[in-house]
Amino acid sequence: MPDRADRLLTIPNVISVVRLCCLPLFLYLLFGRDNRAAAAWLLAALGTTDWIDGYIARHFDQVSELGKILDPVADRLLFFVGVGGIMIDGSCPLWFGKAGTFGLMVAFPLFLASHSTLGWADTAEVLAWIAGIPGLVFGYISLVMYVPLGIEALRAGRADRAARVGSAM
Repeated sequence: MPDRADRLLTIPNVISVVRLCCLPLFLYLLFGRDNRAAAAWLLAALGTTDWIDGYIARHFDQVSELGKILDPVADRLLFFVGVGGIMIDGSCPLWFGKAGTFGLMVAFPLFLASHSTLGWADTAEVLAWIAGIPGLVFGYISLVMYVPLGIEALRAGRADRAARVGSAM
């Protein structure tokens, strides 16, 4: 009999797969149907299922090796697709991502100071965390926002080069 952790078909794994499969639906509601209310409700529901699948896995002995990988992947994709879609849609101000850079630029020197001989090193560490955590959150939001723009810029550059090569022949 296989080890319980090697099981593939568990309720938490099914929930994680459903969450992943609903990401295109979220994008369709947001961009294809321009239905922000439905997209918001779906995103909220998908977010709550993260807690639900973890609860079921732990309390009903359905933790699996696949679930240990699938659940965090679903979490990250839900975050990136959800936040990225909202940023691209324009429902969230772009300055929100710029705040991340500022927070990190404040946090890193404070972390360094916290490991120095300064008399206020303990305070510096607290301040570093206060600035750094929101900085990370905003930084990830910014990353999600800029990756699609970068990909589009690469595609446009390649298309331009291909057109120049084609016209030179």
